[in-house]
Amino acid sequence: MTESANSLANEDLLPTTAAQRHWSAKDYAALWVGMVICVPTYTMASSMLDQGFSWQQAIWLVFIANCIVLAPMLLIGHAGAKYGIPFPVLARASFGVKGANLPAVLRGLVACGWFSINCYFGGLALHGLLNTLGFALAGPAAGETISASQFACFMAFWALHLVFIWRGLESIRLLEVVAAPLMILASIGLVVWAFMNVSPSQIFSLPAKVVEGGPKTWAALTGLVGFWATLALNIPDFTRFAKNQREQMTGQAIGLPLPMALFSLVGVIGFSVSQILYGKAQLFPDGLLTQMGPLAAGIGLVVILLANLTTNVAANLVSPSYDFSLLAPDKISFRMGGLIAAGIGLLFMPWKLLATSGAYLFTWLGGYGTLLGAIAGILLVDYYGVRKATLKVDELYQRGGAYEYANGWNGRAVIAFVLGVLPCLPGYLAVSGVIAKDGLPPLLLGLFDFGWFFSLGVAGLIYFLTAKRDH
Repeated sequence: MTESANSLANEDLLPTTAAQRHWSAKDYAALWVGMVICVPTYTMASSMLDQGFSWQQAIWLVFIANCIVLAPMLLIGHAGAKYGIPFPVLARASFGVKGANLPAVLRGLVACGWFSINCYFGGLALHGLLNTLGFALAGPAAGETISASQFACFMAFWALHLVFIWRGLESIRLLEVVAAPLMILASIGLVVWAFMNVSPSQIFSLPAKVVEGGPKTWAALTGLVGFWATLALNIPDFTRFAKNQREQMTGQAIGLPLPMALFSLVGVIGFSVSQILYGKAQLFPDGLLTQMGPLAAGIGLVVILLANLTTNVAANLVSPSYDFSLLAPDKISFRMGGLIAAGIGLLFMPWKLLATSGAYLFTWLGGYGTLLGAIAGILLVDYYGVRKATLKVDELYQRGGAYEYANGWNGRAVIAFVLGVLPCLPGYLAVSGVIAKDGLPPLLLGLFDFGWFFSLGVAGLIYFLTAKRDH
C-alpha cells in the first residue's frame, strides 16, 4: 500500500474479508432487538402521550416511521454487504476521499450525543438499583436536573462501555445475541405485572392530554424517523459482515419496525400504569420500577442497564469509532476512535436535554434528523442514481482517483447538503427557543416539521441534477 493510501486506510476501514462475512439474519434481528429495547424507545411513545397524542396514534406513528426509515436502511446497507466497506468509506464516493470527513464527523457527533443520553439512562438505572439494595443515594434537589450521586453513576456506566469498544465488534455481536432474549422476557414480564395490577381497559382508556394547538403529527413523525436516521447512514458498518444481501435485509426487516412498535407499547403501558397506581405518569422506566418493590425493581433495573449497554455500544460507539478513524486512518484506529467518541460524549448534558418531552421529541430528534436526512439523500442518489450500485473500491482508498474531485472534496455534494438543510434552520432555531416564533413566516416554521423528508428530498434532487453532468 502506498504512502498516500496509508493516509486513507487502516485495518478497520479496509473491506471485510470472506472469512469476516458470517453474520446471518438471526444476528441482524438480534442486533436490532438489542438496540430497540432501550430507554429512549420506551420513552418514545410515552413522550407522544405527553404531547397530546392518543396511545393508538403514538404506536401507529412509531410503526410507520420505522417502516419509512427501514427503506434507506436496506438500500444503504446494500453497499456494505456488496463491498464490505463501512459508512465513512462509502461516503467518499459522493463527498470525495477527504470530503467524506464532513458527513462522518456530523454522524459521529450525533452518535456521541446519543451515547451520552444512554449513559444517563443507564446511570439513573444504576442509581435506582443501588437505592433498592439499601444505599441511600439522593436525587436532585429543587432546581437541579441531576444529583452528585446520579452523576457518579453516570460516570461509572460510561466507563463500562470502554471494555466493549476495546474488545471490538465481535464482542458486541455476542452481547446482542445473549441479551436480546433476556430483554424480551423482561418486557413481557413488565406487561404481565401491569395487567395483573390494572385492567387493560383502564390502561388503554386514559384520555389524551390536551395541549395547545393539538398534537403535531408531522413534526412527531419526522422526529420518530430521525430516531434511527443515524443507523440509516452507518448501517454499512454492520452489513459489511453479512453473509449476503438476503441475510442483512431479512434480519433488519424482522428486527426493526415491529419490535419498535411493540416496545413503544410497553412504554405506553408503563407510563399509564404509573399514573393510575401512583398518581404520577413516569416518563422514564426507572421511576416506575423503584415503586414496584425491591425484587421487581432490582430485576427491572438490571435489565435497563443491560438494554442501554447493548444499544449504546452497537448504535452509538461503533459508528463514531469508524467516523473519527476516517479523520486520520494512519493514526486513529477503531479503538482509538471509540475512546475519542466516549470522551466527547462527556461534554453533552443529557439531563438538560431530557428535562422536557418536547425538547427530546422535537428539538433533539427532529434537529439531527434534518442533518442526517440530507446526507442520506446524497448517498442514495450517488450510489443508485449516479453509479448504479457500482463502485471502484480500490479508488475509495486512493488520492487522485475517481473520487478525488477537487483536492479530495466534491463541492456539489457539499452544496446539495447545505441547500437541503438551510431552509429548515429557522424552524429549528424557533423550536429550540433560540429565536422567537412570532414574526417567522409560517412556511419556514413549518418546514422543520418535515425536516428529514425535506432535506433528504431536496439534497438528493440537487445532487442528482448536478452530479449527472459528470457521469
